[in-house]
Amino acid sequence: MADLLSRERCLQLSQYMIEGAAAGTIAALWINLDRFQQVNETFGYGDGDKILATIGQRLDEAIGHDAHLGHMGADEFVCLLYAEDEATITELAQRIEACIKRPLSWDGMTLHPSARIGIAILGDDENAISLLQRADQAMHRAKRSNQRWLYAEDATQKPPASLPARTELDIESKLHRAMETGGLELQYQPILRLDGTVESVEALMRCTLDGQPLPPSVFIPIAEKTGLITPLGEWTLGQGALFARRLQEAGHDFKVAVNVSRAQLLSSTFAQTLSSALIYAKIAADRLELELTESLFMDMSRIVQENLCDVRATGVTLAIDDFGTGYSCLANLKDIHAAKLKLDRAFAAALPADPRAYAIVKAMTRLGQELGMSVVAEGVENEAQMQAMKQAQVNGIQGYLYARAMSGDTLLEWLQNRTPSQSLTEYNHDSIGQ
Repeated sequence: MADLLSRERCLQLSQYMIEGAAAGTIAALWINLDRFQQVNETFGYGDGDKILATIGQRLDEAIGHDAHLGHMGADEFVCLLYAEDEATITELAQRIEACIKRPLSWDGMTLHPSARIGIAILGDDENAISLLQRADQAMHRAKRSNQRWLYAEDATQKPPASLPARTELDIESKLHRAMETGGLELQYQPILRLDGTVESVEALMRCTLDGQPLPPSVFIPIAEKTGLITPLGEWTLGQGALFARRLQEAGHDFKVAVNVSRAQLLSSTFAQTLSSALIYAKIAADRLELELTESLFMDMSRIVQENLCDVRATGVTLAIDDFGTGYSCLANLKDIHAAKLKLDRAFAAALPADPRAYAIVKAMTRLGQELGMSVVAEGVENEAQMQAMKQAQVNGIQGYLYARAMSGDTLLEWLQNRTPSQSLTEYNHDSIGQ
């Protein structure tokens, strides 16, 4: 779908079209394919993307030269046009529906795609975000009411600023700006062994625009939803590799752990991207570690498995992040060949008061170690939690008790000033990670 507009370009184009236009002259049609997750589950995400591209080509041909088509991510498209009247818009919606519904043969099966369409017509003093949001809302109303398409409510009936999707579009726009203007930064949080030595550092992405931080809990889900997580992940991989080089030159012999998303592992070029990062940074593969979230195991498709095999073949190690609160299959845990198991911070938060949580931590620790993995407790914030984890015989600790995430320069200074032989119980907690 290389010829289709991206979400960001759709937003820019719609705002450009709106400037100087009168109310009622521009329409946005938000198109959502029905049951497309079943297609992905049946054929895999690689073939799913090819089927999306085929449908995108059909849509592009159906709307002609008088409208603009964009891919909004996943199974959603948007069509923008100058509208002479409502009849013209309805006729276009009918053409879109007809082109999508044409049977599609794939891998010996005949698919019968369908879609729901939400239509919004430009209101008085309306901006692009509001117009697209109302079209999106109308599409969801069409799905709930089982109608083929619906027109949006009048723009004056609900203030656009109160709508969650407006916030999403705004954050997406900010992420694009951050990528262009240098608003992204990696900070690093140490993972310590029980003897006080540093086992590795985890790279954590931070985003700041106009002096205001954007929390990862806010921008990461939106990046995943919009597809921005892939370029963000590639940037993180490259920057993490470069910092691993800095650590090596400073005489520190441990890894940098970088988080990898499911979207990255669904890319056929992931192994090449990883190799390029290692070559560009001029580091050995054993200087990097890739952290995979437990939820990734719910989609161990062929391309994901191949990418993980390629990662292991390079010598880059794997770690399983946030383990214990998701729905992963133990069979996949057996097959993943990870070197590290990181227990979700929810378990540390429950200790030492909850004996059941402690029993689970102890059992998971033993399981991980018997599978040949080092077990790290995340989210350790006080001495009592640390002692409980130590008693459960975890191999390492990560959390605010010993070190917060810090910039690369601050981490190098922290490493220079600390005493390597200190045990965890001998740290001056007030002086670390400030």
